[in-house]
Amino acid sequence: MTQAAEQVETKAPRPPVAAAPKFNIARLAEAFALLAATIGLGALFGVLVPGIFLSWNNISSMLGSQAVLVVLSLALIIPLTAGDFDLSIASNLTLSSMIIAVLNAQLGWSLGASIAAAMLAGVVVGIVNAGFILYFRIPSLIVTLGTSTFISGLVLWISDSNTISGIDTDLVQWVVVNRLFGIPLAFYYALILCVLIWYFLGYTTAGRRLLFVGRSREVSRLSGIRVDHMRFYCLLASGIISAATGVMYAGTIGAADPVSGTTLLLPAFAAAFLGATSITPGRFNAWGTLIAVYFLVIGITGLTMLGIQTFVQNLFYGGALVLAVALSQLVRKRQPQDFT
Repeated sequence: MTQAAEQVETKAPRPPVAAAPKFNIARLAEAFALLAATIGLGALFGVLVPGIFLSWNNISSMLGSQAVLVVLSLALIIPLTAGDFDLSIASNLTLSSMIIAVLNAQLGWSLGASIAAAMLAGVVVGIVNAGFILYFRIPSLIVTLGTSTFISGLVLWISDSNTISGIDTDLVQWVVVNRLFGIPLAFYYALILCVLIWYFLGYTTAGRRLLFVGRSREVSRLSGIRVDHMRFYCLLASGIISAATGVMYAGTIGAADPVSGTTLLLPAFAAAFLGATSITPGRFNAWGTLIAVYFLVIGITGLTMLGIQTFVQNLFYGGALVLAVALSQLVRKRQPQDFT
């Protein structure tokens, strides 16, 4: 090798070394702002309502009583991640709980068979929603609004517009009566589902593809992702989890009400969109949704203890939904389109 060649070789540029990721305090603060606000709100009401709000009885009651809303909100974020709305989740919950009540309490079916029938109804609802949305290309908002209304009418018909009680106490035992560390088992069911969805979206190939579909369906389709298949399974999963939520709901109250379950729709949407501003800002995520549910519940419970009238619940949920949607859209616009 000549001297000139050696000089050229020594002057050849070296491949760039990847820079270590910088610690971004602003991004970290944004991710955990809702968690900090939840803790701060709890501490505030602990000072304003001393000896009651932060008592273990009240804390365990909030954790257990809101498990149904947590699971319903988690059911919602699955189709939302794919870019679809499912307005039928609350009606599906009500149908599932009513099927259990009618079959078990009135017709004498075993609890296991009644739960299986309720879950099958959830599968049917998911398939019907997916069929109309994907085959007829009707917007998910319109389809699920229609199925929600249809299901509500069906529930009123099979229940004769009455609350049905007398569900097998074994279901109540395994939802709210049996406790671990003083907290009803319902909370742990919600926590397990939260972990499963978090792992699926963050650490599986299908979950990463689903995030990609939610950002751009056309790009996903051109990349070889079977977009309609993924949307179908998301809507099916939403129907199944909503039905499972109905089972929990029936176990929580030991009865089935033909209308009260539908009131959970607005809180579920508020929690889902508010959760999208936390932990993984710009994405619907399980842990953010969990935190959002308890942020809203802490606020409502604390204000109620202070003597505020019950209309505060509608104000809180409605205001939180509008604010959460605005914040989540702002955050999503700042997120890089990176799914590697």
